[in-house]
Amino acid sequence: MLGRFLEVALHAPAILESWHFYQRLGFASATVGEIWPHRYAAVTDGRIALGLHDRGVDAPLLSYVLPDLAQHLSRLEARGIEFESRTVGDAGFNAAVFASPDGQRVRLLEARTYSPPAGALPSLLGWFEEYAIPVDDLGAAREFWEGCGFVTAAEYAAPWPHLALTSDSLNIALHQTHELPAPTLVFGHDDVAGLRARLAAEGVACETRLPRALDPRTHLLVIAPEGTRLLVAPPPG
Repeated sequence: MLGRFLEVALHAPAILESWHFYQRLGFASATVGEIWPHRYAAVTDGRIALGLHDRGVDAPLLSYVLPDLAQHLSRLEARGIEFESRTVGDAGFNAAVFASPDGQRVRLLEARTYSPPAGALPSLLGWFEEYAIPVDDLGAAREFWEGCGFVTAAEYAAPWPHLALTSDSLNIALHQTHELPAPTLVFGHDDVAGLRARLAAEGVACETRLPRALDPRTHLLVIAPEGTRLLVAPPPG
């Protein structure tokens, strides 16, 4: 319904610092086009792509590519999506933005903004599992994202109520908790002690405090220079 997932767009005012940080984690750099009027870079681990924007993005934003975008806007509005902005016409790069009830913004683009590198491998953090979104009302959030084409795959009670939703290009999770103060990228890794040592060797510091319900023996949290939260957890199952 939304198109093909492109990237998590991030506001990275010190874009070179953020780019070097993700390189140390093992993300590969993508070749970007000259679409945006600001500085832009993209990195990927083959599962998740992160767009680093030095302006034009004020919070983590999910970006999708939907060709012939103008032809789809009325269909999406008929499904209840209210666009907060849109740029549609022959003279510019077509784009439209809307937000979920909990404030997660989504941007639909006419075309790709980078070319994926060949052979990108999982980063030091492990296998990317999901983009975790904190929500206030789990039922309302579920209804909204299912209306956007996601399918609920599992429901959990611990460490707090949350739902895992899947699509053909991105998995998200809806977490009803205040323990996650912002959207979080979640990776699966089964050797946190070994990972801490490898991160330290790369000069990457782990946070000393985790959300209270998470076991520090099996979880760790890294915060990127631009503020993105990267959570490592045991692989599901």
